Amino acid sequence: MENWINRLIADRHKNLPKTEFQNIMKIAAENKEVISLGPGEPDFNTPEPIKEAVKKAIDENKTHYSTTGGSQELRELISKKLKKENNIEANPDEEICVTTGSTEGLFLISSILIEPKDEIIIPNPGYMNYNPTTSFFRGIPIEMNMLNENGFGAEIEEIKKKITEKTHVLIINTPSNPTGNVMKKKELEEIADIVNDNNNTIIFSDEAYEKLVYNDNKHISIASLNGMENKVMTFQSFSKSFAMAGFRVGYVSGSKEVIKTMKRIRIYSTLTNSNFSEYAAIEALKTGNSYSEKMKIEYERRGKMLHKRLNSIGMFECNKPEGAFYMFPNIRKFKTNSVNLSNRILNEAKVLVVPGTEFGKYGENHIRMSYATSYEKIEEAMDRLEKWVTNFK
Repeated sequence: MENWINRLIADRHKNLPKTEFQNIMKIAAENKEVISLGPGEPDFNTPEPIKEAVKKAIDENKTHYSTTGGSQELRELISKKLKKENNIEANPDEEICVTTGSTEGLFLISSILIEPKDEIIIPNPGYMNYNPTTSFFRGIPIEMNMLNENGFGAEIEEIKKKITEKTHVLIINTPSNPTGNVMKKKELEEIADIVNDNNNTIIFSDEAYEKLVYNDNKHISIASLNGMENKVMTFQSFSKSFAMAGFRVGYVSGSKEVIKTMKRIRIYSTLTNSNFSEYAAIEALKTGNSYSEKMKIEYERRGKMLHKRLNSIGMFECNKPEGAFYMFPNIRKFKTNSVNLSNRILNEAKVLVVPGTEFGKYGENHIRMSYATSYEKIEEAMDRLEKWVTNFK
């Protein structure tokens, strides 16, 4: 009977790539001996004013349907934020759609703009959703090798070679998950020039970590560059900026034709966001960036320590953190693959890290370490790794 049912499952689901991530997160939650450097969400609690706004909304019975594209008040606040912080002009009624996290936004926009055999250029190593989402809609993933030698930045000449008349989407992610790289203005301008010369291509700009940028680096939204107004769909989120991962609120801005279609098909999927989550997002935008700034300062402190400790161990090679909260050290000195090394570190050192191949084939020879955990736990994890490395065979 089970085999009969399996035959009914669409191939697009069967062909999704295998991942270790679900098992990794299960171990992180259940094994108390393990120090987890795996999480992709802030370890900070949601700010009190935001939680109070949710309680107030529930007490006032504001628990009914929202509108498909997000409440008017929230969209207007997002429009003001985009103009002030990202230099993006977006009409709140026509060019913004609130989503159930930015991941839903990526999925819905992909369903609109990706057709079978369309070529989609994706960063590799890159966020693990890009390749499966492309494949789900029968697009062809074209991998852009984010070379370690270039600090995981985009290879402009490689993009020029890979972009064709079949290229419908080019995905960028800055700051990057998993590498922590922040794309520079010159790099973005060169990408914009390439796309402006190709009328078949639109950019998906994933900016979920936009507020977590360190040192002298600066986050720049590619949609703010000249001539890019209708060539970019920008994906942003409250999850990382305001420690609101569980509220599932994100938003997309860009072409009014695409946003209009997105709102229409949303009627047949999630319909709307949860109403009280939108009140949380409204309060977050009203509260401002003071809480985000405090998180950023602490992440920067942790990242500097993690970078120093890893390099002092001698077997890891890693760049200084630029953004997000990930380190992506090179592990080639261990002379083994990333899955094997991650398993050994987990079983022998009791430290959980993520194999680089979870983020694409070019992630091999790397592992991802998240510093979205306490300073003290990161220190202990490094003590364990240092001791383990001395006995490594």
